[in-house]
Amino acid sequence: MKKKFAAATALPEFPLWGRLEKKRVPFSFDLEITARCNHDCRHCYINLPAGDRAAQKKELSLARIGRIAGQAVELGALWCLLSGGEPLLRKDFADIYVMLKKKGLLLSVFTNASLVTAEHVALFKKYPPRDVEVTVYGATPETHERVTRHPGSYAAFRRGLDLLLKSNIKVRLKAMALRANVGELAAIAAFCRQHTKDYFRFDPLLHLRFDGDAGRNREILAERLSPEEIVAIEQADEERSEALKKNCEQLIFPDEGQRSCQHLFHCGAGNASFAVSYDGYFRLCSSLWHPDCICDLKKMTLAEAWQRFVPRVRAMTSAQPEFLEKCRSCPIINLCLWCPANAHLESGRLDAWSEYFCKVAHARARSIGKSGGRFRK
Repeated sequence: MKKKFAAATALPEFPLWGRLEKKRVPFSFDLEITARCNHDCRHCYINLPAGDRAAQKKELSLARIGRIAGQAVELGALWCLLSGGEPLLRKDFADIYVMLKKKGLLLSVFTNASLVTAEHVALFKKYPPRDVEVTVYGATPETHERVTRHPGSYAAFRRGLDLLLKSNIKVRLKAMALRANVGELAAIAAFCRQHTKDYFRFDPLLHLRFDGDAGRNREILAERLSPEEIVAIEQADEERSEALKKNCEQLIFPDEGQRSCQHLFHCGAGNASFAVSYDGYFRLCSSLWHPDCICDLKKMTLAEAWQRFVPRVRAMTSAQPEFLEKCRSCPIINLCLWCPANAHLESGRLDAWSEYFCKVAHARARSIGKSGGRFRK
């Protein structure tokens, strides 16, 4: 039987919805225009094969994207992230991009760069994006293609990235920390910092599959680094290590255990942003796939989702002792990988505790000389 979560009588803080004043407030949204990808990355939580016809049929049409984007602009949207899957797989990508730009939106694009052509570069030069963010999977062809499982993907990535960089399009580079590339992370970081002036990040958080595919989830779990390995690579990266130490006072709250609040959501999901899936489902964030936390935009307007559905989700509470004792009262939860969305992907429950996430948080706390209290199993 599916568990239902209680709705609180008093809502937590929702500063940007304009529920009472009905004001237009600036916000952003993620638009996943496809779940298909030309790679088969072993860690990916969303990708479907490039030739998946069933997935392609579910993709939002240009007209539907236009209606959703128009409603978003009316509500105050300023910025849109185009993602996937691999968004450049869409044959009508240029039409989507231009249509969104003409609605006045700032646009960012997430891509693996392997499909970038001179035509894309010309499009971006005529209608500049806020940025194009590219993931670097390896510093060598062997490692890159161990991750993508696509022969020739490294050469295609370098070709596409070079086209973007030589055209002075703003590119941001990032990496995932995986078992398959951990030996090259230092070289990946050096490559990224060499090719981007103001930005580089790496992420050790590997989401489990949004569709619950057991075989793919086993592959993702095999790619996860241990808490000790995560801390070691974070400490080895001077920029990341210093940022963690500098901001530790904003990440650790010794008095957190004094609170009695049972709300599940204390993150920014649904405060000033939302996500729309490739098949038209509204979510408070790109990771939140619990069936009680998504709604079909074919059945309601974006305004209804934003102004009525979001408050109901944000008002969800849990009286589950494990959640209240181990997560809600934890002073180092901001060093953790835990959130309701990730908890659901891990276990099917929004309020589930994760031993792996907890161990990561405690390892991080030890690394910066802060005690998070007793580790409770």
